[in-house]
Amino acid sequence: MEFFIDTANVDEIKKLNDMGLVDGVTTNPSLIKKIGRDHCETIKEISSFINGPISVEVIAIDSNSMINEAEKYVKWGKNIVIKIPMTPEGMKAVKILTKKNIKTNVTLVFSAMQALIAAKAGATYVSPFVGRLDDIGHSGMELVAQIREVYDNYEFETKILAASLRHPAHVLESAMIGADVATIPPSTMLKLFKHSLTDSGLAKFLEDAKSWQK
Repeated sequence: MEFFIDTANVDEIKKLNDMGLVDGVTTNPSLIKKIGRDHCETIKEISSFINGPISVEVIAIDSNSMINEAEKYVKWGKNIVIKIPMTPEGMKAVKILTKKNIKTNVTLVFSAMQALIAAKAGATYVSPFVGRLDDIGHSGMELVAQIREVYDNYEFETKILAASLRHPAHVLESAMIGADVATIPPSTMLKLFKHSLTDSGLAKFLEDAKSWQK
């Protein structure tokens, strides 16, 4: 499974990249707004040190404008993927962008049927939003499993990018189901390291080491 970091904070991306944990980056208008930096400048900086895919989201709602945005964004780096919303206009854009060899990530996916449509349109990635489904009493992981089964049935090449992951258990379940990618906020990524027995074991080793360091 690949790990994509879900942030536009360059310092956080660099920190996790130094640990070898960043296979790609996902951004959206909200994440860009949160850091208060220029959109283009931020994406270009991330692209300068991340070799994996970097998702940049369109803000247009009609297909022609989405395509125009996409053609602008792909000039910002060699590894740009265009995030497109799961709408009829969005799928029109995905089909055309795919023919232009521009990679796409269909976002805001909440059903297996939507994921099937995205794959048929030629999407590179599809992003089921796990946490948001959990928030309304549905099972986000059940959706990931449904998409995995559908894609395997018909050998679609579209990759499943499990999104809106809120805690380490989401990451583990995504990996067990067979999601291709997990996109994870920095705070959740750091929690993947944590285990109480690791902490207590390290503390014991360090304490014992004091006896022969004197």
